[in-house]
Amino acid sequence: MNFTNITERINQSGPIEFGSIFNNSVELFKKVWLQGFITLVLTMVSILPFYLLFYAPLISYGISDPNAFESEELPPAVGGVMLLIMPIFMTAVMMVAICLNAGFLRICKKYDLNESGKDDYFYFFKKEYLGKAIIMSLIIFGLSIVGMLTCGLGLFYLMVPLSLFPAFFAFDKELSAIEIIKASFSLGHKNWLTLFLLILVSSLASQLGVVLCFIGFFFTVMFSKIPIYFVYKDTIGISMDV
Repeated sequence: MNFTNITERINQSGPIEFGSIFNNSVELFKKVWLQGFITLVLTMVSILPFYLLFYAPLISYGISDPNAFESEELPPAVGGVMLLIMPIFMTAVMMVAICLNAGFLRICKKYDLNESGKDDYFYFFKKEYLGKAIIMSLIIFGLSIVGMLTCGLGLFYLMVPLSLFPAFFAFDKELSAIEIIKASFSLGHKNWLTLFLLILVSSLASQLGVVLCFIGFFFTVMFSKIPIYFVYKDTIGISMDV
């Protein structure tokens, strides 16, 4: 589906039904809770090397001077190197998150539509998708900075369209990175309040695992991603061959 068709579907789509999407998300979560847990673990493991890269200057500084951390001030050289690494670190982490979240949404489609096949968590780490994911990550990084410059208020607006990125990335391979951004903002702006409430309520619901000796949190946290799948399905539609 090209960008023109998607734009038309967004413009012609009716209001998002909060109750229907939330209930469907609960039912689907019962089928994919284990896949959500695996996705979370894979995300944590995949971003670990980038955390090591980011803190490498600080670790090296501590190894070279065992008494270095007795001072509360960070040496300018170490701080400068970490500041230079920061954009690379943030872009890489967001790229991994986008690809794995898109993979999880693809798995959600499989269980929702009763499709056959394996759970391919790394489906979007292919060469044809990585370049697009990197561009999207850079855009997200830039938008996040803009949002913070508005005293954080901009982030409240941005969190809605940003949450839609993985869905368009997963189900519309014909779209470029810029077109994914435009489509996400178009759908997000049209249904901002309902989407914001869905994100808020599903995020709170995903925290319920904390009451199960905290470890349950790792099994419930991915619930917050499922409503986005149904938002996309109900407004754009999902074909069986995606």
